[in-house]
Amino acid sequence: MNRTPDARWAPTASIQALRMRARLYALVRHFFEDRGVLEVETPILSAAGNTDPNIESLALEFSGPRAAGARRRWLRTSPEYPLKRLLAAGVGDCYELGRVFRNGEAGARHNPEFTMLEWYRVGWDHRRLAEEVADLVQAALGLVGRRTSVRRCTYAELYHEKLGIDAFNDSQETLMAPLAVYGIDPDGLSRDDWLDLLMTHLIQPALPAGRILVLSDYPASQCALARVRDGDPPVAERFEVFLGPLELANGYHELCEASEQGDRFQRDLARRRGRGSVEPPVDGHLLDALGHGLPPCAGVALGVDRLLMAMVGTDQIQDVLAFPFDRA
Repeated sequence: MNRTPDARWAPTASIQALRMRARLYALVRHFFEDRGVLEVETPILSAAGNTDPNIESLALEFSGPRAAGARRRWLRTSPEYPLKRLLAAGVGDCYELGRVFRNGEAGARHNPEFTMLEWYRVGWDHRRLAEEVADLVQAALGLVGRRTSVRRCTYAELYHEKLGIDAFNDSQETLMAPLAVYGIDPDGLSRDDWLDLLMTHLIQPALPAGRILVLSDYPASQCALARVRDGDPPVAERFEVFLGPLELANGYHELCEASEQGDRFQRDLARRRGRGSVEPPVDGHLLDALGHGLPPCAGVALGVDRLLMAMVGTDQIQDVLAFPFDRA
């Protein structure tokens, strides 16, 4: 595509990249149709926001009749909560491919508006679902004539191998030491924050290019919406999938207990309060659905734009978006 730097009307993605996106969407739908997973559509606007302290929601004001409900509506950061409500209603295995929104996330690998693929498998655990994610990524790479190897390891194994750190037991000071050269302000950072910084600054950049890594069994303190498995130490039944240094997917053996989920929401809000962050409304509909009964299941969210970046060979998200945030 021919364009000049000041042609702000023009797309940043090439026509070839836009066509590859369409081919990937068709592959995704064929992949799940063959496996009997139902495509569904859920609301983009919600009366509840995401309480996760590390994710910020975008909000807008509704000007219609008050009888329609809460005026402040939150753009979804993922379709997770309504998909779980459908699972509780008995819909069975399902997925959604659509746009999601996260405030403050912009850069080479982030756009405030992006495409997420999220799906749930009834009766599966996180390890079985991680294998399906790897299968889908391999199928996507097949569109560009590629196939790669898959490595599987635990969170503890990776930190020990790459940094010589015991991610579950070493002190916070030990975790901070390798990051001293970055001059990171430690104020308000927790032990888990330092583990995340070790991942993003030191481990991820060194992951072998083009290889799939399935990372599982996270510290229980990073459980988010995953089940915690008893042990010494206990671990969150959670996984992430990387393709080279790109984080593609985050999945869980899902928590099904309404009371525990409610407690986790309140802990999230307490952390937000301590940081002086916005406290979005808790999703009461989700808690009611869990109380009704969520079937045992595993779920995962995959960043489609990240996968496209790997497929076309770019480290800039704008190269796979027609119009990124600064041109929207």
